[in-house]
Amino acid sequence: MKKQILAIASLIILVLVSSEAANAKKNATQSAGIDRTILPISEPKHTPITELDVRNAKAPPRFEVKAPEGAPNVVIVLIDDMGFGTTSTFGGPVAMPTLDRLAQGGLRYNNFHTTALCSPTRQALKTGRNHHTGNTGSIMETATAFPGNTGVLPDSVASVAEMLRLNGYSTGAFGKWHETAPWEISVSGPYARWPTLQGFDKFYGFMGGETNEWAPSIYDGVTKVEPPHDPNYHFTTDMTNQAISWVRYQQALTPDKPFFVYYAPGATHAPHHVPKEWADKYKGKFDQGWDKLRETTLQRQIELGIVPAGTKLAGKPEAIKDWDKLSADEKKLFARQVEVFAGFAEHTDNEIGRLVKAIEDAGELDNTLFIYIAGDNGASAEGGMNGMFSEMTFFNAVQETVEDQLKHLDQWGGPETYPHMAAGWAVAFDTPFMWAKQVASNFGGTRNGMVIHWPKGIKAKNEIRSQFHHVIDIVPTVLEAVHLPSRKWSTVPSKRRSKA
Repeated sequence: MKKQILAIASLIILVLVSSEAANAKKNATQSAGIDRTILPISEPKHTPITELDVRNAKAPPRFEVKAPEGAPNVVIVLIDDMGFGTTSTFGGPVAMPTLDRLAQGGLRYNNFHTTALCSPTRQALKTGRNHHTGNTGSIMETATAFPGNTGVLPDSVASVAEMLRLNGYSTGAFGKWHETAPWEISVSGPYARWPTLQGFDKFYGFMGGETNEWAPSIYDGVTKVEPPHDPNYHFTTDMTNQAISWVRYQQALTPDKPFFVYYAPGATHAPHHVPKEWADKYKGKFDQGWDKLRETTLQRQIELGIVPAGTKLAGKPEAIKDWDKLSADEKKLFARQVEVFAGFAEHTDNEIGRLVKAIEDAGELDNTLFIYIAGDNGASAEGGMNGMFSEMTFFNAVQETVEDQLKHLDQWGGPETYPHMAAGWAVAFDTPFMWAKQVASNFGGTRNGMVIHWPKGIKAKNEIRSQFHHVIDIVPTVLEAVHLPSRKWSTVPSKRRSKA
């Protein structure tokens, strides 16, 4: 009898152990084969543990969502208010060594399009949806109650940052964020449309359309912080330091976890603030004026293959005066304005180069999908015919004369100024097209140069791609590169899961 009881007990134990082993194997299989078409990804259902003795019980495997094997890091750089014909990479007069380097090791896109304004482009870029679908028909400050322009991102539209974060990425945003309605930017919130609730683990930057580069309004996450009290302080350098530190810490702590960086400086949106030595690099280089600049830029664009041979300049808007008909004072003022702008642009590219170097030093550059977009719209003609010493005069309907501005010429671009350049330069920087920011016709406001660099994923080097692209193409491109399916996703807690 005792032998029978022992035999039965042994059989029961054997069955339980086999069951636990089978459950563990099943759970491990479920974890490895997670369904990435539904976000957030659900933890696999585990078979109940029936073993009563904890010493014999087998715990299920720890559930952790990891990025797909071999998924690259992703960096998206978005410059502000930079026209198609600005950068040396696309035939322009402004030296951009970092953009040049990435183009030589990657691809130049000469038929890439944005919207004609900041917020719509940025919302479309980060969601992969038409900007009206994201309720961003205009900038946040001019939102209305009409559908498509409320300034409130719908719960049915997810950002690429959230898609990547929920698939095992570390995510950080640095610089400009212009996708939260002004009435939601306070301690009262809601914070649902701030960066840290739009998929970013880390945010360091400013929330509006522009900021003073010498004395910016900075948020770290949702907390307002004061910039360092450093006489040499400049926001672009500060945000780059923050981005570099974040990448280094991320790589030190989780080297197997890919990262996504969204780097969006305030440059080259006004105010044009830059250390004097950078502006002085361009002394005399624009004395020929904007009409001649358009011609020489087009010639370089043809030589580089950026535009086809035989391309003609679009007409110049009638409101823009001929350079040769300007007074000596006008030429002197306007030339300094654009020297500061050009220095501002090159200084920004230099800071981006520091970020590239940090990623390279970490051994991650070859497997980083680096997307560098030179402008969220065309160059800005919002400086008016004369430019301005302080944008605040524009907002208060005060017309600045050339004589008034000349009094501050030596300070231009420094902390005492809040400047913008004359509209003639914006038209020149949008060569070969007509018009500029805010205008969607003739491509001046909507055609921007873009470079993609990813040595591990793209074999071609230093080539040009001319197929039509729009800013909404960035998200599906990123998802394909990181081996993730495209999907719909809802941020509503009660409806958090939806299938593609």
